[in-house]
Amino acid sequence: MECKNQQVKDFVQQSADLLKPDQIVWIDGSEEQLEALRQQAMATGEIVKLDQEKLPNCYYHRTAVNDVARVEARTFICSDTKEHAGATNNWMAPADAYAMTDEIMRGKMAGRTMYVIPFSMGVVGSPFSKIGIEITDSIYVVLNMAIMTRTGEKVLEALGDSNDFVRGQHAKCDIDEEKRYILQFPEDNAIRSCNSGYGGNVLLGKKCFALRIASYQGRKEGWMAEHMLILGIENPQGETKYVAAAFPSACGKTNLAMLIPPEGYRAKGYKVWTVGDDIAWIRLGPDGRFYAQNPEAGFFGVAPGTNEKSNPNALASTREGTIFTNVVLKDDGTVWWEGLDKNPPTGQLNWKGEPWDPATGEKGAHPNSRFTAPARNCPCISPEWENPNGVPLSAIIFGGRRAKTAPLVYQSRDWDHGVFVGSIMASETTAAATGAVGVVRRDPMAMLPFCGYHMADYWQHWLDMGKLIKTQPKIFNVNWFRLDDEGHFIWPGFGDNMRVLQWIMARCFDEVGAVDTPIGYVPNAEDINLEGLDFSIDTLKDILTVDKDLWREEVAGIHEFYAKFGDRIPAELKAELAKLEANLEK
Repeated sequence: MECKNQQVKDFVQQSADLLKPDQIVWIDGSEEQLEALRQQAMATGEIVKLDQEKLPNCYYHRTAVNDVARVEARTFICSDTKEHAGATNNWMAPADAYAMTDEIMRGKMAGRTMYVIPFSMGVVGSPFSKIGIEITDSIYVVLNMAIMTRTGEKVLEALGDSNDFVRGQHAKCDIDEEKRYILQFPEDNAIRSCNSGYGGNVLLGKKCFALRIASYQGRKEGWMAEHMLILGIENPQGETKYVAAAFPSACGKTNLAMLIPPEGYRAKGYKVWTVGDDIAWIRLGPDGRFYAQNPEAGFFGVAPGTNEKSNPNALASTREGTIFTNVVLKDDGTVWWEGLDKNPPTGQLNWKGEPWDPATGEKGAHPNSRFTAPARNCPCISPEWENPNGVPLSAIIFGGRRAKTAPLVYQSRDWDHGVFVGSIMASETTAAATGAVGVVRRDPMAMLPFCGYHMADYWQHWLDMGKLIKTQPKIFNVNWFRLDDEGHFIWPGFGDNMRVLQWIMARCFDEVGAVDTPIGYVPNAEDINLEGLDFSIDTLKDILTVDKDLWREEVAGIHEFYAKFGDRIPAELKAELAKLEANLEK
């Protein structure tokens, strides 16, 4: 494969000069080349081939025991000044970051092959797409990037002689956690990752590029990179409307992206289509509406808890062409994880490769074990998921996990109020996450770990984008997690969340009224369809209530959170907070 782009060739040469590989292989995107790499990785034990009848073209991989998740403490935004990175990001001066990682990475590909992966985030050649070049010494990375992105020769053709590409350098080095760094250089369009082999740290198209670098690019170029799923809701008349939704982790994002409507809805002809499960790039369309595209080509999903009941579509997506990481490997060439079914296998190998006995109470799969599956496998993948122009958004939904404070659903009064609602997004910790239960963690727009610049400037960008649109999507907040006094979830969730989506759509097209409360518009309980659900209207009214005392406590927490951002907080958000306070005193 020949590369004619001089800037790309220079970048590859500079990388080789630093890393000193024995040879350089360009990834052309062909199945022949990928198959040869799979054979090579199987020969060294880097991947294991699974039963090809039960799981065609599926493979298994284990990471090092010290390398199983994203490392937020070692993830840095290396912008020109600390102020640009803001109070919620780790910052390192670019010159220091390059010098430090030059030292760590120098010569670390000696005796190894350096792979050059040209990849496109977004449909190749689409107005949404952006191109990256990832350097890596990991076949596992090459195979995952071939699932998660569009790779190869066609990407270089689309790039032409442009210098607008993200320069990504990954080296496994020694998988030394003390020297593990994930560095983003927004002004340089560059990423460096060293001493990790775990997907979230080394698939540089994912959070590093598609959110941290792209959020900075979007601000500069007038678009938005968001940590959001995109789904389409088709009504019985065959019309499909699209929503984007942001949730912090453990709030049911993938389950909502692949929602199966309740039986009564399906019988009437309602359908839900998945456009994307994790990231949305949003641009202004020629008609003055927002259009969203999923820049990824695959799902990098958490395996534990994924099953036939919780998310049959996600499970079905993993049946072919998938790489499973850190789950249980069974001797029949299949895999297992906690929550897949109620029959943990005995005498099999756990995620560390050790003989595993479920009776010990130890988990067989790592809690953050993963599957990398092609999006095209998903039974509910939208016919529009690769539309080069994206899909038009009618609504944007924010959500979190709150036991009592937030109602099941409420709508913001207008765009600026909606940005405020996104900026105060929060979840309460569960026992599983930390020792402390019920601690409120704010995660604005679910972007706190992924925003590539100052969070207050990011909110300002949202406010500015709102001024550019003729038809603004309506903004909502949902909370599937209200608890009763015994600590049980009240709302059934899963497919029944369709009932809330239906109300949201009705509000977007002014088909239904709402109750004006201190925090925004809340449904009349009668307007949420409970047909076929054993759920009383009184219970529904209860989870739609707005408790002023709890919201006064919430206001105190918002003031505390906003204080982190000093005088950069946009005036519009300060005004919305003041309005909320005044409303609560009425």
